[in-house]
Amino acid sequence: MPERIVSLLPAATEIVCALGLEDRLVGRSHECDYPESVQQLPVCSEANIPDGLSSAEIDVKVKEILADALSVYTVKREVIKSLQPDVVLTQAQCEVCAVSLPEVEQALADYLDEPVQIISLQPNGLEEILNDIKQVAGVLGVADKGEQLLEDLTERIDIIRHKLKFMEVKPTVACVEWLEPMMISCNWIPELVSIAGGTPVLAQIGKHSPYVEWSDIVSADPDVLLLMPCGFSIERTMREVGLLLAQPGFAELKAVKNNRVYIADGNHYFNRPGPRIVDSLEILAEIIHPKQFIFGNEGKGWVKFAL
Repeated sequence: MPERIVSLLPAATEIVCALGLEDRLVGRSHECDYPESVQQLPVCSEANIPDGLSSAEIDVKVKEILADALSVYTVKREVIKSLQPDVVLTQAQCEVCAVSLPEVEQALADYLDEPVQIISLQPNGLEEILNDIKQVAGVLGVADKGEQLLEDLTERIDIIRHKLKFMEVKPTVACVEWLEPMMISCNWIPELVSIAGGTPVLAQIGKHSPYVEWSDIVSADPDVLLLMPCGFSIERTMREVGLLLAQPGFAELKAVKNNRVYIADGNHYFNRPGPRIVDSLEILAEIIHPKQFIFGNEGKGWVKFAL
């Protein structure tokens, strides 16, 4: 049974802690910040992008780095070596979102004193996220705890499904993953929107998030517009929301006219494929069907944007 775990992925860190194994974590990525207690652990990675950049500046910087065949992140292999992990958790889904599997393998190949098991997570949908939890629980020798966690999460999902089973009204929902250039959230997000009683627009389940033009949003004219930029807190998104206000036709959108524009915490929710993906689903249910659901996330996980 592994006793020393390094997690280079916030979602994986949350999975480990939800399984009751926080005491086995010996290192984390620079982005792992939940639960708060993990922030005292040694940091095993760093971003090669300066802090404080705007959405557009981050996009340009990332594209420059990738065009030069460089990495958005640096793995601190000396730190990892000193921690002597049995298992390193990482991901292979997105080289922009977090430290990727090839980066970890390249950094640690023939470098550590003892062999280490590298577990890579690559979910594209809700079922795969739940399967990743099961996989991590198995690797860490706590399959029973994994089954209990999955049972609890599935029960919460089913509560929403059952309550909306005969709901005929399914508002159209546009989930924005990046503001400039604009991207629509895909992967598991359209699936969550559907479970929460909405109709996702401009999005395909299981696909990578696409760039879209503002005119696409105007043409779709969603009932609900939800801003949830990846890695951005509500406050950070608030600082850039002026980008949308200046767009032609913004005031004419149904979502704007009906006061159904929302900002969600895209750092802690939605973009972390771990246990709190169910919290993200509950946030969507509160936003899409506010008369049916109150989970207590308003003001913390999401806010209504008042013009």
